[in-house]
Formats: sequence, structure tokens, C-alpha cells
Amino acid sequence: MADITTNTPVQAGPNNRIQAALKSLSARFAQYRVYRETMNELQGLSNRELADLGLSRSEIRRVAYHAAYN
Repeated sequence: MADITTNTPVQAGPNNRIQAALKSLSARFAQYRVYRETMNELQGLSNRELADLGLSRSEIRRVAYHAAYN
């Protein structure tokens, strides 16, 4: 004989949804802050310092994006 169990999700109240939205917003802001800090740090380096890191100026955005969002 088979047993069937169904789980119904608990509805999130307005407070839980607001809390989740604020948490998500906070996480996104933290990621953006890492992106900006990385951009500023790398843009402050000379071309020679970037070359020592194996980067060119055209790669700064990609590296900053990867540091923040991946």
C-alpha cells in the first residue's frame, strides 16, 4: 500500500516578505559596494602595476564584476 504525503507551503506574512526584500536589497548593495571598491582600487593603479597583475585597463570592469557577482 502506498502512502501519499503532501506538504503545503506556509504562506509568508507581510513581515516576512518585507524582511526578505530588505535582506535581498542589503545583499545587492554589498555586492555593488565590492564592485565599486574593486573598480576604484584597480583604476588607481598605474599601467605598469596593472601589467604586473596581468591586466590591462580595458579589463578592469570585467575583473571588478567577477569579484563582486561571481
